[in-house]
Amino acid sequence: MEAIEVITSKTKLVVIPDKDGKSIELEIPVWNATIANLTLMALGSSAPEILLSVVGVVTALGEPADELGPSSIVGSAAFNLLVISAVSILSIGDDVKKIYDMGVFFTTMSFSLFAYVWLFICLEDNEVSPTEAWLTLVFFVILVVLAFAADKFNESRMKKIEEVEDQEKA
Repeated sequence: MEAIEVITSKTKLVVIPDKDGKSIELEIPVWNATIANLTLMALGSSAPEILLSVVGVVTALGEPADELGPSSIVGSAAFNLLVISAVSILSIGDDVKKIYDMGVFFTTMSFSLFAYVWLFICLEDNEVSPTEAWLTLVFFVILVVLAFAADKFNESRMKKIEEVEDQEKA
C-alpha cells in the first residue's frame, strides 16, 4: 500500500501563463485521486484475496472450483463495505462529516450494489462463463470512466462556484 501511495503522490511541474503575461509554475498530480483509489488502491488492498483465488484456480485445473478464493474476495469486499465504513463513521464521534463529491460517491455506491447483484447472477448456476467474466471487466471499466467523469464534473462545478464567489468579493 505504501508503494502505491508513493506512485500516486507523484506530481509534475506545469507552466501556465496568467492574465498579465507572466508564467505561473504549478505542481499538479499525475494520478487522478478517484482513478488511483478505484484501481491501484483497490488492487493493492485486495491482492492477497486475488492471489489466493488464482492459486486455487491454477492448482485445481479441470476440477471443481476451490471455494476459498471467491469466498475470501466476497467476504473481504463485504467487510470493507459494511464494517470498515461503520467503524470509520463511528470513530469520528458526534462530528458531522460531509461527502465532498456526491457524484463519485453515488457512482461507486451504485456499482457496489450492482456488483453484489451481478455476482449473484453469475454464480446462480455455479459457473462463470467467459461472457460473464468479460462483462465483469467491462463493468469495471465503465465504473472507472463514470467515476472519473463525475469527479471532473464536480471539479468544474467547484471552479465555477469559486469564480462566482471571487466576482462577488470584487
